[in-house]
Amino acid sequence: MRNLKVISALMDYPEAELLEGRQELIAELRDDAFLAAEQKEALIEFVDQLCTSDLLDAQEEYVALFDRGRSNSLLLFEHVHGESRDRGQAMVDLMSVYEKQGFVIDQRELPDYIPLFLEFLSLRPEQEVRQWLMDVSHILALLEARLQQRESQYAVLFEALLSLVGVEVERAELKEKVASEERDDTPEALDKVWEEEMVRFTEGSAQDGAAGCGDSLLNQRRQELNAPDIAKPVHLAPMSEQPSHKPTQRVTGS
Repeated sequence: MRNLKVISALMDYPEAELLEGRQELIAELRDDAFLAAEQKEALIEFVDQLCTSDLLDAQEEYVALFDRGRSNSLLLFEHVHGESRDRGQAMVDLMSVYEKQGFVIDQRELPDYIPLFLEFLSLRPEQEVRQWLMDVSHILALLEARLQQRESQYAVLFEALLSLVGVEVERAELKEKVASEERDDTPEALDKVWEEEMVRFTEGSAQDGAAGCGDSLLNQRRQELNAPDIAKPVHLAPMSEQPSHKPTQRVTGS
């Protein structure tokens, strides 16, 4: 499913090479056999807008959307485990899946980074891809709703992913839920988070935060993968380890 490779590239931090590849991206989308016609056109419109914009402006918009605050984080387990230690174990388990399938990460990204996750899925069989995407559909739907609230065209990327698995989203309910959320990307909210992180650091407990789930913890816990009591990923598991799903799943704001 090469469309996932395209969506992965479009969802990643924009670089000059991406903007210069406009025609190749459009050609890939037009030749795609999985996306509906209206979905293709929405993605092509996004490609046109992104690839004809100023690079610095595109990068600034990207950082404002995805790197300020946690609500639009592109790290899957940020939305599943938050600040808990379970997040580190989940990343180790996902990394184990990558390694067993021969997928090598050659960049400094955490394994649950959605563009990286999509790149992995682009190499997997169609049925398995749909199963994995179904498993994270609640996260994709929430991100789509939050981006729509901010009137960002990046929302079409998540809409496309949901359409690939036939997920029926209760968008009115999600819109209401998102509207009631407090923004976490304002200067005041960011200052509050920084102050809380400083308190945890000075108390010697910073390892309990998300930062403790980075490279050092990942490398440490990868050595434990052969232990018999290591759990499989709870929210992300290979298709053979997941229960079967119906073709259509309803995602709500609950």
